[in-house]
Amino acid sequence: MKIIIIGGGFAGLNLANQLAGNQLIDITLVDKNNYHLFPPLLYQVSTAFIEASNISYPFRRMFQYKENLRFHLGELKNIVASSNRIETSDGDLYYDCLILAMGTETNYFGLENIKRHALPMKTIDDAIHLRNHLLLNAEKAVRTNDPVDKVKLQNIVISGGGPTGVEVSGMLAEMIHSLVNKDYPELKNTNANIYLISSGNALLGPMSAKSQAEAYKVLNKLGVQIKLNTAVKDYIDGDICLSTGECISAATLVWTSGVIARQAPGLPDTSTGRGKRIIVDEFNKVKGTQNIFAIGDQCLQTTDVDYPNGHPQLAQVAIQQGIHLALNLKLLQSGQALKAFKYKNKGSMAIISKYKAVVDLPKTFFKGLPAWFVWLFVHIIPIVGFGNKAKLACNWFWSLITNDPTLRLIIRPKK
Repeated sequence: MKIIIIGGGFAGLNLANQLAGNQLIDITLVDKNNYHLFPPLLYQVSTAFIEASNISYPFRRMFQYKENLRFHLGELKNIVASSNRIETSDGDLYYDCLILAMGTETNYFGLENIKRHALPMKTIDDAIHLRNHLLLNAEKAVRTNDPVDKVKLQNIVISGGGPTGVEVSGMLAEMIHSLVNKDYPELKNTNANIYLISSGNALLGPMSAKSQAEAYKVLNKLGVQIKLNTAVKDYIDGDICLSTGECISAATLVWTSGVIARQAPGLPDTSTGRGKRIIVDEFNKVKGTQNIFAIGDQCLQTTDVDYPNGHPQLAQVAIQQGIHLALNLKLLQSGQALKAFKYKNKGSMAIISKYKAVVDLPKTFFKGLPAWFVWLFVHIIPIVGFGNKAKLACNWFWSLITNDPTLRLIIRPKK
């Protein structure tokens, strides 16, 4: 059986690893990047806390000694289901089963100025670009003699009150408190602010009320200006316009307000649902197809009785769907009946700042230092490669005890 997996995120990689070593199956993993990425820690790359290499790992290095796994560098351009073929940016490939696991991309909700000027955080490129942007703005602020420009260059607005927005806000607030006076003594008396804008009535919307209250309390204590029930509507000439009519003068808008499923050209129009997610049945088979499946954030599955509106777009869902589909593909190959997918919710968590985190488990909640240690442990385990786990642990340890990481490098590729 020739299987093609499009996308090497949590879903696609777990599926590939489950089928590794099966000599009856040939797998080709297609991705536009040559590495697997651990997105939950991207914000730490963008704030110069850890290196990009700590949360990424080359696919070809990963597939060494796995004879039935191959990697194809390319981007999906079209699916030709009638001939079991896909067209990529680097050639055509043929399949018996096609698995779509391309995840999501940033959703700007049709706001063109936001799309042009805001800074997303979905890729390594985004994270390094944001790091460069923040450091360059600090250098500009040092040089200018205009007090208004000095504040504007340092003002940071984060749009989105979910886990990413909360984590970025907390990390930036900690950095400003611990580093600005040391690195930029010229700026220590500037009244710059970090603003966290959320269209919802609470931070960490999907989590418990206790987690939401703790996030608000910790960030407020760090000096983050939190605005709930408010949305960013436009970004014109350095002014960020809010739904309340207020405008904030800021040189940085970090956009974490939403995602939308990546498109898979060639699928029937009837197979696309809310948020451009691909509609699948209980076995993750794409609606209107015979041998195409979709897993992870990209798919919309409404057959799970506990999640009639679809599963949350979380790493755990993607991991479980990847593992489950591997089982079903083995059953399919042997002519046995497939098993329906059911998500097992193991809880959710978010880090807020140094030594502060929240953890929601199915039957309990805890916060503070114990939750912070659990967050660290849980986020080291899925990192690919023992070397990456060790380096990440060491980098965390050193950065935390010194409060002065040395990764504040402005690295700009030639244009």
